[in-house]
Amino acid sequence: MNRENKRKTFQKNYYENHACMETFVCRSCGREVVPENAGSEHRNHCPNCLMSLHVDNRPGDRASDCGGHMEPIAVWVKKNGEWAIIHRCRQCGKISANRIAADDNPMKLMSIAMKPLTQPPFPLERIEEMTMLMGGQGSMK
Repeated sequence: MNRENKRKTFQKNYYENHACMETFVCRSCGREVVPENAGSEHRNHCPNCLMSLHVDNRPGDRASDCGGHMEPIAVWVKKNGEWAIIHRCRQCGKISANRIAADDNPMKLMSIAMKPLTQPPFPLERIEEMTMLMGGQGSMK
């Protein structure tokens, strides 16, 4: 093990202040993930399936013992217009936000953003009835 790898392995919170320029294989879809083209020095999810691993308690600390798959469940648009992916750990349920990367799959991002509109918590057939109950005209014409 060379000196730099030892530092990464044993220095607490190494990735909080240092770029993560390592290539890895996504444990969900099996694709090789390279740090180039991410637009960030902190690649933390697969650009293809947007999955991540639960390795941090705080960004970059690598202190989590969970190691579960972090599933992308939503997107969030910050005040400055930047998008972030909301991940939830399948193993322990922890929720975290990660900035999107420049090479993230745009179709996957849009499908996550549209999910609440395509799967509302009520039957679409009841929209007319609910509109009438709210004092609206209730007509969809």
